[in-house]
Amino acid sequence: MRLRTLTLALAASAGIVAAGWQAGAAHEVAVARAGSGGTVPASGDGAGSSAAPSGSYQGQTVQTRYGPVQVQVTVSDGKITDVAALQLPQNDGHSARISSAVEPMLRSEVLSAQSADIQTISGATYTSEAYASSLQSALDNTR
Repeated sequence: MRLRTLTLALAASAGIVAAGWQAGAAHEVAVARAGSGGTVPASGDGAGSSAAPSGSYQGQTVQTRYGPVQVQVTVSDGKITDVAALQLPQNDGHSARISSAVEPMLRSEVLSAQSADIQTISGATYTSEAYASSLQSALDNTR
């Protein structure tokens, strides 16, 4: 019964966080800064080449205690235009529900921040941090 109560509470919390995020409210959501603060690196060798990177890049798979996380980022003219989770924790029903609830929030964070410096989602800290880490490795591949 305790696990079901916790699951329901987490699902309700994820719904509240999602509603707040969608409304643009940056308020009483328990979040902490995560990621390395990386951005899309400038392309070139520093000798006058300034072509902005474009293409899709896969990040490294980051293992968490709940399962692997891997993302793919799409960059166009140096701007992040999309990010997709290739792998998120799915080891059990609980992990799968958390992953499906936080994936759109993390994607939104990346598109807004235009970097791996994104908000950690409360209740999905390991997934959030691994998402940011995989994203940063993908952004590093744009060089």
